Amino acid sequence: MNGIEELKNHMIKADYICNEKTATVLYLAEALQKPVLVEGPAGVGKTAIAQAFSRMKGIPLIRLQCYEGIDESKALYEWNYKRQLLHIQAAVNQGQDSRQVEEEIFSESFLLSRPLLNSIISDTPTVLLIDEIDKVDFEFEALLLELLSEFQITIPELGTIKCRHIPYVFLTSNASRELSEALKRRCLYLYLDFPSREMEEQILLLKVPDLSQQLAEKVASVMRRIRGVEMRKLPSIAESIDWAASLVWLGKDDVDVDTLLQTINTLVKHQEDLEKLERMLYSRQDLEFR
Repeated sequence: MNGIEELKNHMIKADYICNEKTATVLYLAEALQKPVLVEGPAGVGKTAIAQAFSRMKGIPLIRLQCYEGIDESKALYEWNYKRQLLHIQAAVNQGQDSRQVEEEIFSESFLLSRPLLNSIISDTPTVLLIDEIDKVDFEFEALLLELLSEFQITIPELGTIKCRHIPYVFLTSNASRELSEALKRRCLYLYLDFPSREMEEQILLLKVPDLSQQLAEKVASVMRRIRGVEMRKLPSIAESIDWAASLVWLGKDDVDVDTLLQTINTLVKHQEDLEKLERMLYSRQDLEFR
């Protein structure tokens, strides 16, 4: 287990705290050269884990932000049509052979590489982050399968381009839809949930300068109670960090009901959630401060 503990320590130096299970998945992903599919609620550190891994390794991060309607021209590659057209026009004027011209315009010099291809052709190892994969359709997922299993990309006009260095691949998902079994089969699976109170304390102390141990404990304790309330959107770790930083800036050394009411907008981003928590706090119900 020394390798896993060492990885945990290196991730802390890269400003990311992970538990034993998370560190084990990262360790095995590197050992087995497998992509990691990271699922969990929004704001629990899915994107941050890839960013921290990149910092830990000291290598570039290549990020593909997924969205509905994304296609291969934005993710993989596309041809430089304007340059191809200009080359064809020049070749025709010079009387070049049409077959030779066709070979020339479908060469790498006319190719515009996008994030997925960039991770394959990079001269150095990279971390490839495919963020929010659940926002794309099954057809786009199919485009990824060759890359995720064989670390190569096939371009019909050029052939197969194999990776120069196998990238470290992270895919994140908020689980807004079920991903295909073919994609899941190619990845190691990691589910990130909201942290335990003790782990959240460690995260806050790492991320918020000048935060006292006492205030970190109180913030983590209150966050745990708030996340036990049925809400439209539970506050994430990012919002917990914002709240702790706000308390430091306001010179607070403890949290009481009035302080939470004053700063609640750093935690809650929906009006109905705000009103619900405020009613509970004013009536001193369910969110008792001890």
